Amino acid sequence: MPICRRSATSRPLLLAALALVPALAQAREPRSPANQSKEQNARTRIEDQGDAALERVKRAVGKARASAPSSPVLPTKTNAAAQHRAFEGISRRKQDPAMADRVKADVAAARKALAIERETASRRIAQALGLEQPEEAALAGVVSGSSANQWVPLLFVSSSMPVETLRTYAGQLERARGVMAFRGMPGGMRQVGPMAQLSAAILRRDPGCEGPACAMRDVQLIVDPLIFRQHRVTQVPALAMIPGDPTRPYCERDEASPRAAHLVLGDAALSGLLDEYDRLGGKAEVQDALADMARR
Repeated sequence: MPICRRSATSRPLLLAALALVPALAQAREPRSPANQSKEQNARTRIEDQGDAALERVKRAVGKARASAPSSPVLPTKTNAAAQHRAFEGISRRKQDPAMADRVKADVAAARKALAIERETASRRIAQALGLEQPEEAALAGVVSGSSANQWVPLLFVSSSMPVETLRTYAGQLERARGVMAFRGMPGGMRQVGPMAQLSAAILRRDPGCEGPACAMRDVQLIVDPLIFRQHRVTQVPALAMIPGDPTRPYCERDEASPRAAHLVLGDAALSGLLDEYDRLGGKAEVQDALADMARR
């Protein structure tokens, strides 16, 4: 006998299909203007909320930047009163004798190492130029035994000046036991060769002499931009009378180091510069130098 009864599983499927028919028909129909306006309103609200959120983020970032602590800035001018109080506090501080002994030992060791390094450098320069003593001693800038109470003539010059003029000043400074100072070295501070050649040309007594047998003048040449800044030298040649030894290393001097009371400018002989220094009120400073020049 044939079975004409529907199965139990086909009935739910049929009901589901009948339920989907109205939805499909509604989907095929065009959207009404009311539905479109609702979607546009929803999109507008989303955009407005996004703009408002962006504005809140911008305000938060601006507030954070405004409340951030500013970077420390060094004062443009030093406070002289605060600096004076600081130095007074340091001077009143109780010193440890053991620490002072260690400092003295370290300073002595540093000076010894500096002297060795200077001698080594001068020997290498002398070997490169074919020079020997006394050229080597002149290039090394050996510190003379001048006392702290002695006034030393210091002539500020430049490598751009004619070599003949520098040679003339070197002869006059040798008689006055003076020192010749340069702000920098020709070719830059990293090139020693040009300065060594210029020093040899200035210090040789005979400009036509070549080789280690040439006699050299007993004058010290120094390269010291610090002493130019201390005396505010902007024009050369210039003469100053320095108390003590102007050839001390940088580590032993500072901005408060003793400086000349006067600065004489002018392209004149050393004796004329010393006379002008005397006229400005520096008679005590120049009397030894003038006496040395008269004796030699």
